[in-house]
Amino acid sequence: MSTSAEIRRLTTPQDLFQAAADDVIHAATDAVKERGRFTIALSGGSTPLSLYTLIAANASTGLPWDQMFFFWSDERHVPPDDPDSNFRLANESLLSKVPVPAANIFRVPAENPDAAAAAQAYEQTLRNFFSLKPDEFPRFDLILLGMGPDGHTASLFPETAALQEKSRLVVANWVEKLKAFRITFTLPLINAARRVVFLVSGMDKAPALHEVLEGNAPPRKYPSKLVQPADGKLIWLLDRAAASQLATG
Repeated sequence: MSTSAEIRRLTTPQDLFQAAADDVIHAATDAVKERGRFTIALSGGSTPLSLYTLIAANASTGLPWDQMFFFWSDERHVPPDDPDSNFRLANESLLSKVPVPAANIFRVPAENPDAAAAAQAYEQTLRNFFSLKPDEFPRFDLILLGMGPDGHTASLFPETAALQEKSRLVVANWVEKLKAFRITFTLPLINAARRVVFLVSGMDKAPALHEVLEGNAPPRKYPSKLVQPADGKLIWLLDRAAASQLATG
């Protein structure tokens, strides 16, 4: 793991989510002040639910919602009203509770039966929004990521084809153990961000976290190792349980 990563150890999950909420608020405020807008990619899974709830409860009146633009770093291949939808989770816990314009929310069109077509459509959405040239990658102000017990992040799972992608922004990644496609940002896109923040909570993440931050296993087995922003900041927010197998210090 690069020494440029900032590792913050928090005591409880609640401390972790409060730190993450503070980081989102500061990043949004700074980005709007400096560039006139804030672009954020939300993470999937259940880990960020408490973060979204905190922001909705405590920051709904203090953030420049008109200038905040929401995307997703990955999505399950399901419709937006499906219980497994990452969009649905974020919408119910955060976006529907704050005054963000509907036009500022860019969900993955994962209801498309063709996962590859859904990924291509979302890539085009990003290219249009960021006014990209053919060989450019968008520069998100903040990408939030989680990490699974197997070391995956976004939907970049161990030993999957998407880990090799060099030119695409979004791909449909077949995950054999799930017998399903997942639609995911690629590593070049993630590593182009100004700021990437991992949220890792729970004892079940401890072995993989140790391997990602301190171990020697090849990155294809622990894809979170491959998140290394080229010209941005990488922050790991960990609770005590997740960090329990790391070296002290």
